[in-house]
Amino acid sequence: MARLLLRSWSRGLAVGPGAPCRLLSTGFEPSQYLQRSIVPTMHYQDSLPRLPIPKLEDTIRRYLSAQKPLLDDSQFRKTEQLCKSFETGIGKELHEQLVAQDKQNKHTSYISGPWFDMYLTARDPVVLNFNPFMSFDPDPKSEYNDQLIRATNMTVSAIRFLKTLRADLLEPEVFHLNPAKSDTDTFKRFIRFVPSFLSWYGAYLVNAYPLDMSQYYRLFNSTRLPRPHRDELFTDDKARHLLVLRKGHFYIFDVLDQDGNIVSASEIQAHLKYILSDNSPAPEFPLSYLTSENRDIWAELRQKLVSGGNKETLRKVDSAVFCLCLDDFPIKDFVHLSHSMLHGDGTNRWFDKSFNLIIAKDGTAAIHFEHAWGDGVAVLRFFNEVFKDSTQAPAITPQSQPASTDSSVAIQKLNFKLSDALKTGISIAKEKFDATVKTLTIDYIQFQRGGREFLKKQKLSPDSMAQLAFQMAFLRQYGQTVATYESCSTAAFKHGRTEAIRPASIFTKRCSEAFVREPSKHSAGELQQMMAKCSTYHNQLTREAAMGQGFDRHLFALRYLAAAKGISMPELFLDPAYRQINHNILSTSTLNSPAVSIGCFAPVVSDGLGIAYAVQDGWIGCNVSTYQGRDAREFLQCVEKALEDMFDALEGKPIKF
Repeated sequence: MARLLLRSWSRGLAVGPGAPCRLLSTGFEPSQYLQRSIVPTMHYQDSLPRLPIPKLEDTIRRYLSAQKPLLDDSQFRKTEQLCKSFETGIGKELHEQLVAQDKQNKHTSYISGPWFDMYLTARDPVVLNFNPFMSFDPDPKSEYNDQLIRATNMTVSAIRFLKTLRADLLEPEVFHLNPAKSDTDTFKRFIRFVPSFLSWYGAYLVNAYPLDMSQYYRLFNSTRLPRPHRDELFTDDKARHLLVLRKGHFYIFDVLDQDGNIVSASEIQAHLKYILSDNSPAPEFPLSYLTSENRDIWAELRQKLVSGGNKETLRKVDSAVFCLCLDDFPIKDFVHLSHSMLHGDGTNRWFDKSFNLIIAKDGTAAIHFEHAWGDGVAVLRFFNEVFKDSTQAPAITPQSQPASTDSSVAIQKLNFKLSDALKTGISIAKEKFDATVKTLTIDYIQFQRGGREFLKKQKLSPDSMAQLAFQMAFLRQYGQTVATYESCSTAAFKHGRTEAIRPASIFTKRCSEAFVREPSKHSAGELQQMMAKCSTYHNQLTREAAMGQGFDRHLFALRYLAAAKGISMPELFLDPAYRQINHNILSTSTLNSPAVSIGCFAPVVSDGLGIAYAVQDGWIGCNVSTYQGRDAREFLQCVEKALEDMFDALEGKPIKF
């Protein structure tokens, strides 16, 4: 989740009626909406700049720079030769074809189609392999953290977001470099009258950068459907019902009435209270396990479900505005929270929904989301808005009484007809799920000696120092530098997705070796200089990635094009060094939002580590997942040692072995 975006997301988000807006239809009810943006939500979309295709020579140069710390001299010379041949031969031809193809598809980006294909053709289960989670901070008012109260308030806030988005009243997502000029009512009143096809340029003149919002419409009423060979993204924005899961049971009820208005909060509270009071035992064959299966197996079993008389019932699951999961246990600690929200026990999630809003018995809440439809742009904006609205303008209070309504009539409990083949399929899916989950370890630390504020005073990038700590930790634990991936959004461009920052560099390798292997040979001043070089280079990589000038997506698109055209795979892509740099042992992503408590995702390779981290003003948090074969606890101890050493060096103290 990108640096570029998270800097803009961390500012306060507007809630409530706000400044005067264009006239709305008669009967407009402010409580139905989050905000009334002066500028229409999609005002900038038509004029967003297109994602650039980097020059081939720049991509090759950046690729070789990223390979330098990972290869010995002979391996590097071989890779360098393959790059030269590629740049002047088949790579040049493929690049020209990619540019020509891009010119014919000006409505989108060169990476959008291939990236959707990458996700949708993947046959691995979505749980652990793709879906991450983010958990909310507790409500500042402790009495509002009751499960029923928080579930009601967050549901209402989520539907307010839906209505605000669809009414074009949600503030456009904009990265403000000079908010004193661009994030003002005066500027917004001006820019709303600038035609959409020019609006981006108007924002650019005051150092504001609107972001792509094309993914937002997949937030609601959407599900990834399993299909043979390639899945399908399904959306039905006419559906008005919420899907609720509890103890593996499925319930639906309308949260929007026939006129599109939100059902009263007291009714939603009554319905959720009714569901929480249902004492039915968990089903013997919980259907949710199927969404944790291999996608081709799930596609085959889903077809059996459809042909077995469950077509309409499945449609209700797929079209629901979102999935609310009510868990029957409190959260013990951060590690328990991570396991619960990342995978749970498999019975109480529908992993294919665009997102699951999960609320535990003690009111701990999180969003678990499917990744094919989009990246962090829409999810984190939604996350922040729901947190702010549900805590600052809650729909109900602890004193609120549920409506006197017959929930047994309003709620439909979904029942599925299961053949013996389906029951067997569910049992096998459960066995696989349980076996995989047992191999996953998650551990967490919070380094309390300092954070963002301290590092900025040292004129160092906080993100670069966190990444340097990971490089130092892995070198200390395993004695080597390995392929490292940090996600960066390219949402500043139309249909941008992500680009990779490659934090392992010759600078981090040199600095890590100085700290880990020979700290006594270097003065604190020399170590500080090395850290500064790491920071400068990391900032450069981050800027380039955010502007679409990395190398990963360009090479991915060229390889995808070669495969699509049936061309023999170029030698560059068969090079062991190419496979190695794409085997990301360290996969990292940062979360910087005042509403986020913690986040987590599983490693992207079997021998890897998934590192979710946050650098806050007074502390640095790190949540690490590993499979068997890696030790998360030991790695985190090495991260702590690295951070202690770095802070000692910055304070002029000697480094201890």
